[in-house]
Amino acid sequence: MKVYIETLGCPKNEVDSMMAVGLCKRAGYEITATSTEADVIIVNTCGFIQDAKEESIATIFDLAQLKESEGGSCKVLAVTGCLSQRYGMELLSQMPEVDLMLGVNDYGNIVELIEEALEAGKEGGEQILAPPYDCGFFEEFEGITAEVKNASAYLKISEGCNNRCTYCIIPYIRGPFRSRRPEAVLAEARDLVKKGAKELVLIAQDTTNYGADFDEDYDLADLLRELGKIEELKWIRLMYCYPDRITEKLVREIRDNPKVCKYVDMPVQHGSDVVLKRMNRKSDRADIERVVKLLRKEIPDIVIRTTIIVGFPGEKAAEFDELYDFVEEMRFDRLGVFAYSKEEDTPAALLKPQVRSDVKERRKTAIMQLQQSVSLEKNLEKVGKVFEVLVEEGPDEEGGYLGRTAYDAYEIDNGVIFTSFNKLNPGDFVKVRITDAFDYDLVGEVL
Repeated sequence: MKVYIETLGCPKNEVDSMMAVGLCKRAGYEITATSTEADVIIVNTCGFIQDAKEESIATIFDLAQLKESEGGSCKVLAVTGCLSQRYGMELLSQMPEVDLMLGVNDYGNIVELIEEALEAGKEGGEQILAPPYDCGFFEEFEGITAEVKNASAYLKISEGCNNRCTYCIIPYIRGPFRSRRPEAVLAEARDLVKKGAKELVLIAQDTTNYGADFDEDYDLADLLRELGKIEELKWIRLMYCYPDRITEKLVREIRDNPKVCKYVDMPVQHGSDVVLKRMNRKSDRADIERVVKLLRKEIPDIVIRTTIIVGFPGEKAAEFDELYDFVEEMRFDRLGVFAYSKEEDTPAALLKPQVRSDVKERRKTAIMQLQQSVSLEKNLEKVGKVFEVLVEEGPDEEGGYLGRTAYDAYEIDNGVIFTSFNKLNPGDFVKVRITDAFDYDLVGEVL
């Protein structure tokens, strides 16, 4: 039995897919990288914003053609992930090609459900909607780890979210926040390192809330300290840190732990207190500025990455001007900009007035152009300096390589384009002197 999985959306979905892969392998299924030869096709969808939903639906229909084609090998088309969690019944009614619909908590019994769908297909049975299933948190996945790519791997430390930002559907899809037990996280981390991981990227809906649901006093800083003791591990990277939970204890751990990258992904979303309040964010502008100041004071070489939403309902020109001034003042090292996407069933969808699409795009462009100039200035400051670089791709026909520094996140941030007289392999670490800089990438040569 051959299984193919198509994964859409965020790194958390990638980890979920790896769990599904592990369970299928444990059941004796063969995982194939080719959809055309698969007996079972699984589409792990994203339902976060409208564009993601449209991509997920298009992908389902594209892969459904393999099931419907004459002589095709596909017997079961299964859909899982955030979109199916949110719209499972509706999708089944509109997609007769789909045999099995699972939610985000149904991976624990995915093999059983696939077998049921295969049997139903033989008998001309109806579609299957997975019954509500509470898998706890990864108890079924003991010994199953995420994939290691070029010495990097994602490590999921919690599930769900309690923040209830008014624009976000994730708490309704993923459920309430719950932390993984430290021993489970550390066991998976050690296993990933044994499989070749030199960098672990910690992910969750809110990594800084880690441990808040424990009876004992144990938090993200404590977890980082334990992870830092893993001998062969080189880099630990923090993603999805909320500014209101970046404590002095956590800052000290980032500063003093040599294995923790001096890098924090801290989505702030806006720079106007009025808009932040409508978003139901826990931090105001002064709080964000205080955290940024603390990070830069305690860790002078810290790189701060953030995300911004423009065009939130009711965002006036004056409030956007506040945001623009805020971004200009903060000079974030990395910044992503999103135009607000109206999501049904969220409080923000009912707010008025909704900002016109052309206004949102214009504001998005203005912030992106501002950040482009900031990024170029910061990159030019790196010319002449030497950085340790993790090799990710190469060599090409001209002997060039692509890698990234500890200040650049896996699959997200800038890259370093460099040359080397010696043959290198993905996963190698080398010292690179920066010789030139562009808006987002650096150019260098191996020492």
